[in-house]
Amino acid sequence: MAKFAYEAYNDTGSLIQGELEAESGDAATSRLAAMGYIPVRVQRGGAAASGEGGLSGLEMALARVKPQDLILFTKQLRTMLAAGLSILELLRVLEQQSENKKLKMICATMGDDMRKGVSISEALAKHPSVFSKLYVSMVKAGELSGMLPEVLDRLIFIISHENKVKTDIKKALQYPMTVVIALGGAFIFLLAYVVPVFAKMFSTAKIELPWPTKVAMAMNTALASYWLVMLVGLGLLVLGLWLFFRTEQGQVVRDAFWLKIPVLGNLFIKAAMSRFASIFSILQASGVQVLQALDILSETIGNAAISKEFSRIKDQIREGRGISGPLQRARYFTPMVVSMVAIGEETGDLDSMLKAVSEHYDDEVGYAVGRLADAIGPILIVGLAGVVGFFALSIFMPMWEMTKMVK
Repeated sequence: MAKFAYEAYNDTGSLIQGELEAESGDAATSRLAAMGYIPVRVQRGGAAASGEGGLSGLEMALARVKPQDLILFTKQLRTMLAAGLSILELLRVLEQQSENKKLKMICATMGDDMRKGVSISEALAKHPSVFSKLYVSMVKAGELSGMLPEVLDRLIFIISHENKVKTDIKKALQYPMTVVIALGGAFIFLLAYVVPVFAKMFSTAKIELPWPTKVAMAMNTALASYWLVMLVGLGLLVLGLWLFFRTEQGQVVRDAFWLKIPVLGNLFIKAAMSRFASIFSILQASGVQVLQALDILSETIGNAAISKEFSRIKDQIREGRGISGPLQRARYFTPMVVSMVAIGEETGDLDSMLKAVSEHYDDEVGYAVGRLADAIGPILIVGLAGVVGFFALSIFMPMWEMTKMVK
């Protein structure tokens, strides 16, 4: 027999907690039902069941919900809603089936909230670390329109689409970042351990050193004498940038800088346009008002510099200037996006035009990622050749002079 902690409603409707012994979780649930209780949570262990599903506060803060977990959760939610299950029964099943501890806790907490008369969107909004404003707003739109399963279908598409784009970009940048880190490590190693050996040899030979050797020796001296100052300075610089980038202005400066980088900036703009068109199209089809959609987009576009433009766009839309005009005057929005939005406004088919833009930029992002991978190879080769050439010249040029002196 094992101990099980439980939460259940008694015959007066009060939520009670306690412990009992049973052979299994199902047996414990059956015993509670036989006692006239309605089980809410049955948990193996001696401690009383908690609202966090057995996770401590620290564990909850560190627990993560991956995009794949959220996609699976949303698919299950949509399937069971379409099958006609009640929301409380649905959440109970999701709590039992989910392999993610944080999602288990959330399902249990949502069940408690909804027994108190809270809507699905309000219950989701209490967990912003998992469910974004976009997710909550679309669920709310689905509740109001009575089309929640269809809206969840669109949400699944958005989450899957964005996860694919992010994964493709990360894969494209993973190799060059690894090479750059290895190259930096090799540079410091050569500077700290190889150059000093030859520097002693060259100093005893009393020959005129070429400029690459002088530069290498000066860098070695600086590294040996001031490494602590350099380390502290680097740490303070990183801390200062981190604190600055936590501010609203800092995020705008950082994200605007990323958009100006050759090749990479163009890729990020195309990815942002794809995200803008995809989300805006789905919000329009779900019945979300334009100003509310722009509020959602400003928080979900993923770039603070572009988000800042949405506040200006909203002010102009309130003045009755439509959507395409303010977009044309805003920064970063491409001519194609502006033109397609203008056509959508004129024809009254904005969501279809935006969907076409999203599909176009999906292809553009894929092409840009391929171009980035092709461009990075030669750049890395040039960088590697530069580092190797610098150390080769700094070492072999004075050795050549020493050889001539011996002859």
